[in-house]
Amino acid sequence: MVRRNSNGGNGKNMSCRRILSWLAVLFLSWTITACKDTIESVQAFNTDSKTPIPKVEKIKEVPPPTLIQQLKENFAYTKPKVEIVSPRENETINSQQVAVKVSVEGLELFKDEELQMGPHLLLFVDNQPPQEIYSTEEPILLSNLALGTHTIRVIAAYPWNETFKNPTAYAQTTFHIFTPTDSNNPSPNLPLLTYNQPQGVYGAEPIMLDFYLTNAPLHVVAQENPQDDIVDWRIRTTVNGESFLLDTWETIYLKGFQKGTNWVKLEYVDENGNVVQNVFNSTVRAVEYDPSKQDTLAQLVTGKIPLEKAKAIVIKDYKPVEEKQLPASLPPQVETETTPPASPQPQVETETMPPSQTPSEGEEKETISTPAEVETETEAKPAAENSQPEETETSQGETSTQLEGNQETTATSPERESETETKPPTTQPETSQTPEKG
Repeated sequence: MVRRNSNGGNGKNMSCRRILSWLAVLFLSWTITACKDTIESVQAFNTDSKTPIPKVEKIKEVPPPTLIQQLKENFAYTKPKVEIVSPRENETINSQQVAVKVSVEGLELFKDEELQMGPHLLLFVDNQPPQEIYSTEEPILLSNLALGTHTIRVIAAYPWNETFKNPTAYAQTTFHIFTPTDSNNPSPNLPLLTYNQPQGVYGAEPIMLDFYLTNAPLHVVAQENPQDDIVDWRIRTTVNGESFLLDTWETIYLKGFQKGTNWVKLEYVDENGNVVQNVFNSTVRAVEYDPSKQDTLAQLVTGKIPLEKAKAIVIKDYKPVEEKQLPASLPPQVETETTPPASPQPQVETETMPPSQTPSEGEEKETISTPAEVETETEAKPAAENSQPEETETSQGETSTQLEGNQETTATSPERESETETKPPTTQPETSQTPEKG
């Protein structure tokens, strides 16, 4: 009895331990899954993640426009180098107006007069939308700056506002108006996100999504040792409430914006889905989508500008090839093809006209009109020679004999026609003599 009880007690203890162990496993697996859901519950276009909860239904990533890809080839070896000359890092300025001097190497800045686009610099004051700078000859004046700390970021950009991604294309400086403050003062030891596009008004889709990263570690380095302090990252993007993740630093194009006002939010998050606490790492912008606006950017996106014309925004003082070659080569080819067939046609027509005009000569108008019709029929159909003289004999009396003589001559040759015209005077005296004898 004791053994059974002891065995029974030991069996109960074992069963309880197994139940507890299974509960612990379930709890741990639930915890791990919950941690993963914070990063995988939204879709990443560039990663293999599970089905997003909630789904991204309206916003879709599409390939870059073909025309922009072709124009971008002109900058394949371009590595701009941007530098902020003034104000200097941590400089204190006793004025609310600041003159910003910038220099750039490796990129020629200009703006095409017709298309109003060209390579330029983007100037960010704190976390405000950027200004486009097309010349560095004169300083950029900033007025009415609030007292305290401010940060300027300058990035080289393509004509369509996409930022260059090489390290020297970015410059940053922090200065103070009268006194330092904690605002607008990013930590140099933490990753920093610069929201670039989209912002403003757009007339066509797809719309570009572009940002710049500084101090962001490589994914390979961040994932190599889970015990180190290097934290992996993602860019959480939210468009009109639909969120997805990006794990690569590259420009993408999106479709699915609604007409009117949209909102886009970019956040730099760690591997657990938490925003890295550094200024500017969470930024939201209002985006207007108006299909009736057909500016140069909208025409570039939809391919409505010819490539030769669009090259004017990537090459300074560019002249399209069509203006140089086409007028010199095409006109002589058209003239040589059209002139030869026009000459032989009038020659054939002039050769056929004289025979029809020869029988119109004669002494009397009434007698000549009928033989002309008879002559045309006798030339085409010889069998008609016998039928028409009979008709002339019944209708005209004595003049029928003259017609018969003319028909016989016209059937042979044009020379005999002239002989028949001289014979009628010999027959006229005979007709005039017959009444005298009576």
